[in-house]
Amino acid sequence: MMELDTTTTTIMGALATLSPPQLSDLTHTLLSLSHHHRRRISSLLSSPILFALTIRRLNSLSLHHKTLLIARHVISSLHHLALHFQPAAKAPPPRVKLRDLDAVLLLLLLCEAHQHDPDALQAPTAKWREVLGKFYCDTMLTVSGIGAQNASVLVSYVEMLTRCLRFVSAMESCSFGGKAGREVPAAKAVVVALPSVEVRSRGGGPKECVICKEEMAENRDVCEMPCRHLFHWVCILRWLSKRNTCPCCRFGLPTDDVYGEIQRLWDVLDNVASEKGLV
Repeated sequence: MMELDTTTTTIMGALATLSPPQLSDLTHTLLSLSHHHRRRISSLLSSPILFALTIRRLNSLSLHHKTLLIARHVISSLHHLALHFQPAAKAPPPRVKLRDLDAVLLLLLLCEAHQHDPDALQAPTAKWREVLGKFYCDTMLTVSGIGAQNASVLVSYVEMLTRCLRFVSAMESCSFGGKAGREVPAAKAVVVALPSVEVRSRGGGPKECVICKEEMAENRDVCEMPCRHLFHWVCILRWLSKRNTCPCCRFGLPTDDVYGEIQRLWDVLDNVASEKGLV
């Protein structure tokens, strides 16, 4: 499990490498998400029916499925930052169903309230909406981790990611940031979208597919990875069905595996911060 200081240092280190326009764009995105999340929380706390349905759903979920909710929330949050460093991996932001968003926001709010006052949720479940409403009004914090003041948006973003990553890491015995991660296949939608290019001779002699070690015939179509490395289609499709990294440079493609995708996004941030000597 990652230590708090290491996690915070890595995220802050990645943020420090952003240009002013990139930082402004990220802040604007986070503020928009904050407003959206605050509206959803307000809807939950003002609607007894919606609140009851969401609580019932959370009670029906196992700890593993609650962890998955938070893990997907982490992916969405990491995606906005990692996109500035690895735009070549053109994965769209993950789509989150409204009921899943409500569930994870309420779950995180419950965790915040419990951390603030361990006895607060000892009240009957029927009183939780009142308890959470008072806590929410008193603190003016969103459960996405973004504070009410615009100036604190990035600090709160880091705090939210740190808490959620530590929770997911502990619950699933993951080690995000570790270099010896398990292999996961590339996302099918990303593989299907990989382009075909024609092999051209540029004076460097015949090109070799590093997977099969055979020459790629000139004027034939091959697969081009986002990192610009070329491979026979049959070779790379077989490769990406088992692992989501380039055979040459280890460039990571998005994956449908939730924890594998967190690891990929985390590695993007870790590599950027490490290259700048900020971790």
